[in-house]
Amino acid sequence: MPKAYWIAHVSVDDPDAYEAYRTANAVAFAKYGALFLVRGGPQEVREGTARPRAVVLEFADLATARACYDSPEYQHALALRRPVSAADLVIVEGWDG
Repeated sequence: MPKAYWIAHVSVDDPDAYEAYRTANAVAFAKYGALFLVRGGPQEVREGTARPRAVVLEFADLATARACYDSPEYQHALALRRPVSAADLVIVEGWDG
């Protein structure tokens, strides 16, 4: 079964308030076994446009990635993030070639 990923591009408007989101999302990520592969490091946009912060999380499978996003724990964290940032987030199944 292929792994699954959250791929997010984020613009943070209030870095101090965003820290509350990061603290809260850790609960959901621990519960669902998320592994950060990318967490806001330097990036170079070669085509198109992107928000300033890129994040990639790995999950065991697609069902787990979806369950994490839909969980009460992550929805609580999301309520903290939405007022202080804008994001594009996709959940994608990895290739098991």
